[in-house]
Amino acid sequence: MVKTSANGKKRSYSCNHCFSQIVICGECGEMFRRLHWNNRGVKSIVWRYISRLESTGLECHARTINELLLQDVVVKAINQMLGDKSSYQAQLQLNIATVIRASQATAIDSIDEKLMALQQELIQKANSKEGYDEIADEIFRLRELRQKTTVDTAARDEQIKRINDLQDYISQQTTYLKEFDEALVRRWVKQITIWDDHITVELKSGLKIDIKG
Repeated sequence: MVKTSANGKKRSYSCNHCFSQIVICGECGEMFRRLHWNNRGVKSIVWRYISRLESTGLECHARTINELLLQDVVVKAINQMLGDKSSYQAQLQLNIATVIRASQATAIDSIDEKLMALQQELIQKANSKEGYDEIADEIFRLRELRQKTTVDTAARDEQIKRINDLQDYISQQTTYLKEFDEALVRRWVKQITIWDDHITVELKSGLKIDIKG
């Protein structure tokens, strides 16, 4: 899969690992890459800032992260959410309201009404041999907006579904996670941002959870 990084360069990565393409630097937004590490005979798997591996044109000194630490951070983030269910459920409800409000600004029904009125006006002007270039331009603009809104509506519905699914998971989960679960990362985690003193786990539902590490 090809993804555009923070410096605009397109990079091709394997998507086999659950952390691929979602571990980024909080300072500059560049991605981390998975490496098998051998430090004085001690073998481990780490995620390293890409500018340490190739020239990116960016000056950043992001730390190298052991994969076991990343796994532990994800477990802690999910357990933090499960340990304060009411607060996170309330935040998810706010996220749903935000998504719905954003979509209401350009409702398809409203666009269709404007299009119908403009098309009737265009026909009248054409019949009376009046100029109608401005009306035609506005119809074209509204048609493009309608297409974009249709796509946005599908994305909104998918986002609301993700939020509802996470709410169900929080409600139904009766115990804390005891170990790392790759399937949960693929299902819930959108991005993991590496900072100097903490790591932010951002879920696909819009929740962000900061973990020291």
